[in-house]
Amino acid sequence: MEAGILIDSFADFARNKNIDRPTMIRILEDVFRTMIRKKYKDDDNFDIIINTDKGDLEIWRFREIVDDNSEDIWDHDKICFSDAIKIEPDFEIGEEVAEEIKLIDFGRRAVMTARQTLIQKIKDLEKDILFQKYKELVGEIITGEVYQTMSREVLLIDGEGNELNIPKSDQIPKDRYRKGDSARAIVHRVEMHNGNPRIILSRTSPTFLERLFESEVPEVYDGLITIKKVVREPGERAKVSVESYDDRIDPVGACVGMKGSRIHSIVRELQNENIDVINFTDNLELYISRALSPAKILNMKIDESQKRVSVYLKPDQVSLAIGKGGQNIKLASRLVEYEIDVFRELDAVEEEDVDLDEFSDEIEGWVIDELKKIGLDTAKSVLRLGREDMVRRTDLEEETVDNVLSVLTQEFE
Repeated sequence: MEAGILIDSFADFARNKNIDRPTMIRILEDVFRTMIRKKYKDDDNFDIIINTDKGDLEIWRFREIVDDNSEDIWDHDKICFSDAIKIEPDFEIGEEVAEEIKLIDFGRRAVMTARQTLIQKIKDLEKDILFQKYKELVGEIITGEVYQTMSREVLLIDGEGNELNIPKSDQIPKDRYRKGDSARAIVHRVEMHNGNPRIILSRTSPTFLERLFESEVPEVYDGLITIKKVVREPGERAKVSVESYDDRIDPVGACVGMKGSRIHSIVRELQNENIDVINFTDNLELYISRALSPAKILNMKIDESQKRVSVYLKPDQVSLAIGKGGQNIKLASRLVEYEIDVFRELDAVEEEDVDLDEFSDEIEGWVIDELKKIGLDTAKSVLRLGREDMVRRTDLEEETVDNVLSVLTQEFE
């Protein structure tokens, strides 16, 4: 293979991979110097001149002429006088011989090996460039096109054809993808797997929600509003605490937008995730109260040493504080970084009874409706009726009746 053909084919391949010219030349020189060392043991007396634009390659070997009987005659950078005058008759001892080495002198096998080595080096460099590129994008939103969906992951490709991965654990439970769909996510992490870069995306990370706010709320992007913390139950509920350093800007209002215009696009992206935007404050009691919104707190006791807080609410506020499946109180605890215990605070009148609707988070709605049909609309009215009469007067299973009585009994313990 001629040098020009080898360099041209390598340069075309490198340019297709967006490898810059200095890097191309460095790789070419590294490979040719490896060939030189294999054949001549040393390469420090060789110069390599490469022109990728013209496909030119010149390899020059420099040696000092010494007497045929010199002790240095076997050094790699020396040549005996008798051999030197075969190259140029006018040479004299002490002069330097510059001899051009042709690529064909290395042998066909060495040249073919060099070609494979060049291609492999470019592929390795391409992998390293991809790894470094996405390493710098960790925490940033990117958009990819879905090309394969599997039970454990969704595979996407970016604009350059690189493969991206969203594992099942990093997908919002309500996410459903088909080939050709567009998907947005943040670059969660980048790792090397069997020598290949593996780019992991996430839609469940709190950072994803934070970046969505930056893209939808100019004040957040410009730094006028700071997002202090984000906690999420992906696809279900999230709490975002925000703070403004400009008294003229209402951080909550700016994030929500006129009639919810700004936050609606974020909610849609997150599969209708319910987002509570909370004004951050250094006042811990006030911060906890805001975190438990929409519930209204009567009183609280904070144990800073145990990072625990007990909050007391009216009975009709308890279910609001706890939320569906306990989501509200879990997220509030994570937001304020305190364990929150909820207690009902009953006065003399309220202690007498609790409306059944207040137990909708623990007793299914249709069960409550069955009890109301026979005139039972408070907790104590159910307890007074007793198990046998409830089984007899309603269509409820005995197991369901036992569960209702257990929940209501615990309320008054």
